[in-house]
Amino acid sequence: MKFLLVDDLDENLLALEALLRRDGLECLKARSGDEALELLLVHDVALALLDVQMPGMDGFELAEFLRGNERTRHVPIIFLTAGSADAQRRFRGYEAGAVDFLQKPIDAGILRSKSNVFFDLYEQRRQIIAQRDELARLTESLRLADRRKNAFLGMVGHELRNPIMAFGAGLHLLRRRTDGEAAEPVRQRMERQVNHMSRLIEDLLDVARIDQGKIVLRAERIDLADAVALAIELSRPQIEAREHRLTIDSPEGPIWLHADQARIAQVVSNLLSNAAKYSPPGGAIILRVRADAGEAVIEVTDTGLGIPPEMQAQVFDLFAQVERGGEPSDGLGIGLALVRQLVTLHGGTIVLKESVVGQGSTFRVVLPCERETACRGQAGSGPADDA
Repeated sequence: MKFLLVDDLDENLLALEALLRRDGLECLKARSGDEALELLLVHDVALALLDVQMPGMDGFELAEFLRGNERTRHVPIIFLTAGSADAQRRFRGYEAGAVDFLQKPIDAGILRSKSNVFFDLYEQRRQIIAQRDELARLTESLRLADRRKNAFLGMVGHELRNPIMAFGAGLHLLRRRTDGEAAEPVRQRMERQVNHMSRLIEDLLDVARIDQGKIVLRAERIDLADAVALAIELSRPQIEAREHRLTIDSPEGPIWLHADQARIAQVVSNLLSNAAKYSPPGGAIILRVRADAGEAVIEVTDTGLGIPPEMQAQVFDLFAQVERGGEPSDGLGIGLALVRQLVTLHGGTIVLKESVVGQGSTFRVVLPCERETACRGQAGSGPADDA
């Protein structure tokens, strides 16, 4: 906090500064009205103590300038005068915006008492402004959360309605068909819809569990290759359905982690499924796994739509989804948010390494290797596997 002291005599300025000294207070000193104006251009002050009689611009003229300027019009002013403080001078001072007159020689106790009032008032005003700004920020956050909630409910309704309609149609067909062979394709379609609904609900439950601190990792010594193999198995139907070419670049040797194998597989599977979803049919997906300086690095690259620059900072937020060029939405926009939470639980990091609209994206996951053993696998030590 800052006070402005204006007096044409150095000894008066030093005396005022000594009397007002306290923690958290800085005294700006000016020897003329012009110097004071220069200081006021760059500093916010809680109180101005102005000497009335100064050569050039006197205290009254300086006060009138303060009151005429939007930035300084609310600064409290105390006049200091060694001359007579008759009624006319006082009237002019109060008309110029003064809150008080103090006669020289100044009583130290009165000066401290009055200045402390304005010190406290300024601090309270600053706290009120900070609280107002925080309230505005929270209000905007609530508005955004409400909009996201409404969008999310709409997506949930859409995603769950389609499988339920498929169930209804399937049951209707099954009632009409007694031939078991003819009914088999209907049952298969219903089974796919059940799996789709189960995946959506499990993702929702996982997000809620992590937010509530209810996810417990079943961490043990695992070879990353086993988790990656499980992830490929989980995501392969979606990759094949869109006729993508999957290339796997992984080392021959093991990469040992202390981790939950099912959750690491879930991380990699979600990234592969995301790559398949946002890549046009017939695209390419590359999964790279390597060890680097005591860390396991997993990268998933696709030749998909890419993420617009304005969306890249939000890509790991709940319910964030990139437009798919007119294709219907598939999912609730929680996949990458869930991936980040699971990676963080393992002490790792995930970033969007690169994304170019129309050319694709690369996501990178970094996980710590098991402490007792160094990473063994070396990048490029194994042949690429095309699937």
